[in-house]
Amino acid sequence: MILKAKERGDGPQLARYLLAMRDNDHVELHDVRGFASDDLLGAFHEADAIASGTRCRKHLFSMSLNPPAGENVSIEAFEQAISQIEEKLGLENQPRAVVFHEKDGRRHAHVVWSRIDPERMRALNMAHYKVKLRDVSQQLCREHGWDMPRGFEDRSLRDPLNFTRAEWQQARRAGLDPKQLKALFQKCWKQSASGAAFENALKERGFTLARGDRRGFVAVDYRGEIYSLTRLTGTKTKEVAARVGDPQKLPSADEARAAMAAQMTEQLQSFIKDAEREAERGLRVLIFRRSEMTGRHRHERQALKEAHEERWLTETKERAARLPRGFSGIWHRITGRYGRIRNQNEHEAWQATLRDRAERESLIVRQLDERRALQQEISGQREQQQADLLMLRQDITRYHDMAAPERERQDNKPEREGRSRSGRRRRTRSPRME
Repeated sequence: MILKAKERGDGPQLARYLLAMRDNDHVELHDVRGFASDDLLGAFHEADAIASGTRCRKHLFSMSLNPPAGENVSIEAFEQAISQIEEKLGLENQPRAVVFHEKDGRRHAHVVWSRIDPERMRALNMAHYKVKLRDVSQQLCREHGWDMPRGFEDRSLRDPLNFTRAEWQQARRAGLDPKQLKALFQKCWKQSASGAAFENALKERGFTLARGDRRGFVAVDYRGEIYSLTRLTGTKTKEVAARVGDPQKLPSADEARAAMAAQMTEQLQSFIKDAEREAERGLRVLIFRRSEMTGRHRHERQALKEAHEERWLTETKERAARLPRGFSGIWHRITGRYGRIRNQNEHEAWQATLRDRAERESLIVRQLDERRALQQEISGQREQQQADLLMLRQDITRYHDMAAPERERQDNKPEREGRSRSGRRRRTRSPRME
């Protein structure tokens, strides 16, 4: 299980993010503990108010728990993992909130603790929390029999295709998958022995090597999007400079943008839009199926929740009817029978709670399996879409290369015509001079 955490403030903004349905199929507020309010926004407003009495600005400790892909992890397993984390970090008695997200057929959890000790009005010190969370993550992998992430075994084996949020947003604007985009740049870098080869490899894939304003080397695509070479290739600026050379010899990012924009004729822009629409067409059907499935799953969960509430109310009335009242109740208390009935009711109520939770968990697991199968189709279609868009970039490059000689001939044509006219005038004057 991957555990990611950070210290932060601005509780209301975090609450709105955790409850947002835009990027998630399902969002569930599972638990709120240690706050006067039982809703997430009110609880985090309360945490901000308490922290205002201290000097701590990052008074919240926010963490996500991501199980391995394809694993159906129960609520109990998540709760046990959270308890282990609290014990490891010393957060057992701190106010907290737990939110579950489901997306793309996977369920993960977000846990947020308040770092402020309300009795001493001081923030808990979270020293070395990354190392401690790594130890807990390794322990969870061993307990559940999950494959250990390679980065836990050796830090040098961490996934080189991991991307930041900024890189994800940039790839999304370009219509590309961030991992695929990063893999493309790293492939060009590894297969190129010289700067010219690297520049040609990028050019064949629709990117122009340029000089950045703040970074030494960047790449520009036909959309005008600027990409950092050091981030995408996983290298340092010195390594890029050693292979590519002086960045001052390259066009600036603005010049590369202007050159790409000048080459984008109306016919080529129309061709690009048609190709992008064609790439999107196959995905729209699957997106509609996903929307329909999400709505149906939400309806099923709501229906099950209402059925559980109705059954719970009926069973509660039946258990309450067992308790004698009046003088009979006093006699049953004296004889101890009242206590035995009450204990029986408490046991049955707890068993009913476990039964309802098991039924809900069974429904969620079935829905996750169904959603995961659809996600595989969506992923396959997106891979094809990515391949089409990357092929489009190569087509644009080839079009530019074929069109360049023709543009050069058109640019030189007036000059050649001027020279030929000048030559004819000289020939007509020469007889007179003789």
